Formats: sequence, structure tokens, C-alpha cells
Amino acid sequence: MLDVFSPARLGGVQLRNRTIKAATFEGRTPDALVTDDLIAYHQAPAAGGVGMCTVAYCAVSPEGRTDRHQIWMRPEAVPGLRRLTDAIHAEGAAASAQLGHAGPVANAASNRLPAIAPGRLFSPLGMARTHRPDEAEIRRIIDAHAQAARLAHEAGFDAVELHFGHNYLTSSFLSPLLNRRTDAWGGPLANRARLAREIARTVREAVGDRLAVTAKLGMDDGVPGGLRIEESLQVGRWLQEDGALDALELTAGSSLLNPMYLFRGDAPRREFAEAFPQPMRAGLKAAGPVFIRAYPYQEAYLLEEARQFRHELSMPLILLGGITTRETMDLAMAEGFEFVAMGRALLRQPDLVNRLQTQPTTPSLCTHCNKCMPTIYSGTRCVLVTEPALG
Repeated sequence: MLDVFSPARLGGVQLRNRTIKAATFEGRTPDALVTDDLIAYHQAPAAGGVGMCTVAYCAVSPEGRTDRHQIWMRPEAVPGLRRLTDAIHAEGAAASAQLGHAGPVANAASNRLPAIAPGRLFSPLGMARTHRPDEAEIRRIIDAHAQAARLAHEAGFDAVELHFGHNYLTSSFLSPLLNRRTDAWGGPLANRARLAREIARTVREAVGDRLAVTAKLGMDDGVPGGLRIEESLQVGRWLQEDGALDALELTAGSSLLNPMYLFRGDAPRREFAEAFPQPMRAGLKAAGPVFIRAYPYQEAYLLEEARQFRHELSMPLILLGGITTRETMDLAMAEGFEFVAMGRALLRQPDLVNRLQTQPTTPSLCTHCNKCMPTIYSGTRCVLVTEPALG
């Protein structure tokens, strides 16, 4: 069995251990550029022992942002991103940039650009219908991923993570519910998976072996008619056969239709509603029980689904979801996963990895209240950090 604290290679990158800080939107870039606050946010878990920090949601184009405050990859962003990667490296961790296009999850009103989806559908985030891209626009977005990866290398990142989950653009093309196209980009799974495969291949061609390339792949959208595990497994097989990726991080849920399917635990409906202006606030209060559903938390809650990918695939896999204890990390290694990714637990205790390495029985202080989730609009944080530490 692998030791989670043993050094590991991810593609051509050497990591000091097998823990990864998952991409969790930081809400610390008001001008869509790196800030000192964002650097401090990532320095903390890097100093706290993780093998690699993932900088979240580096959009590949302006309309691909969740809102206009999100970083998008252009030359103007590179100097700040270089300061960020230098700070992460100084703490001994590697740095990864999550590259993606928000697609139907983009706030068109904030971006002042149409949100893009496989077809025209109403998006409550921007209170407008999405734009259906033609062949030329799809090619532009694929090429934008490659250019974003080149800029990530220029900025000093060691890896990029391609966002193929949560009904962001690539995931929305995978979804039989959201993708009703009848051209070469829709219909049978081979067509719906085409965008993911072409993005992965194009990015690999753009960066070669200079960067590790991973992808975050949704196993199950958690909505009726959405992508289910049987089809996702086939997408995983194709991505492995294509040979463009160094690892897959397995996720679940839909930021558009069922966000809590990923997070599990309490459903902070009131806090989510209060984070939005009217009329979204009223809408969320009314639709909260439907949109923000509660799912019980347990450790390694995505393991059952992820185990099926481990049985089917030989490529390195990253287990996400409910990784907060040394026991769970060891379970992931025993199940054959090469890496574990952590999110909310590191918000509560950025030094949790160091604590678990020196004191394996250290408890996580994360209560899975999920009140950190609505703070993405004002600077992602654990709302409990003002309380006295318990250990």
C-alpha cells in the first residue's frame, strides 16, 4: 500500500506527498487579477504541508468566468500568477491552475457577455437564455484552453487541471439532459464526449511534458436525466486511451442544478440567499429546498462511485470528497488511489496535513456545516475560524 506522505510523481512533477488542495473558488480577485489576499490564501495550506495547491477557476476566456471578478487567463494576469506560484513553491508545494469555461454556470449579467451552453436554456444565474455555440466558437474555446495552459506554464505552474465537471461547459456537453444537439457535438456519448477529449488532446499538444495535465471529471451529475456513472466510466476509458492526461480527479454534482450533491452535509439555504441581491435572493429562498438539497455527510462519500473507476482504469486517480482523517487517507491508498484531494477541511485547518503527518490521530475540526460555501462571493473562508481551536 502507498504511504500518503511518501513523495510521488504526477506526470513530470515531483510532489513531496500525495495530498492535493482541491480547487475551491477563492473570491479574492475583485479585478480578475491576483491579489496579496489570494497569495496568502494559498500560502497557508502550502505551508501546512499539502503536496500541491490548486488555484481555482482560471477561466480560459472572458465569457467563461463565473462572474467578472474571476481570473481569466491573459498576458496581463501572468505577473501576478507568477508571484502566486513563487509563494507556493517557497513553501515546498507544487502549484496547479484549474482551467475551465463556466458555460451555463457563468453569470452573463456580471460578465456582460452571453453564457454559453450546448443549446439555448434559461440560466437563473444571469436571468437570461444561454448562447448555443457553432463549430467555429467551439474551436475557439478549445484553442483558448491550449493558450491558457501555455500562460500557466509561463506563470510558473507545475500542472493544470481541466474542469470537466459540475455542468460547467465541458460537463454540460457530456450531459444528455443539457446537450440536445443533433450535430457532431451532441447525441450519442461519443459526440457528447468529443469536447472533453479534444480539449485534453489540444492542451497536451500545447504544453507537452512541461506541465502535468489532470482533469476533474464528474461521475454523476446527481440530477434526473444527467450524466450517470455508466457513461462517465466510458468517458474515463476514452480519456485514458487518448493518453493526454496524467491523472483524473473524480467529482460529482452540478453547480447549475444540484450543487450539494458534491459537498454533502448541512444545506445553508438562508446564508446562500443572503449572499445574493434581489430578485435572486427571493428566488433562492423560495427554491432553496429544491435547489440546495441536503445530503448526509460521511467520510470518503464518493468512494463507492470512484471505486468503479479504480476497477476499470489503470491511470492515476485522485480521490475527492470527505477526506479529513489519516484513516480515510490510508483507506484511499489501500483502495488503489494515488492521491487524495482536500477542500473544506483545509479551510478550517490549513495545517491539517502537517498535523496528520506528525500526529496521525489529529481530528478534523470541519463540521460540514457548509457555511463556507456562500462566502465564495465575499472571500472564501471557514466561518468558524474565530472560534477557539479544539486541538
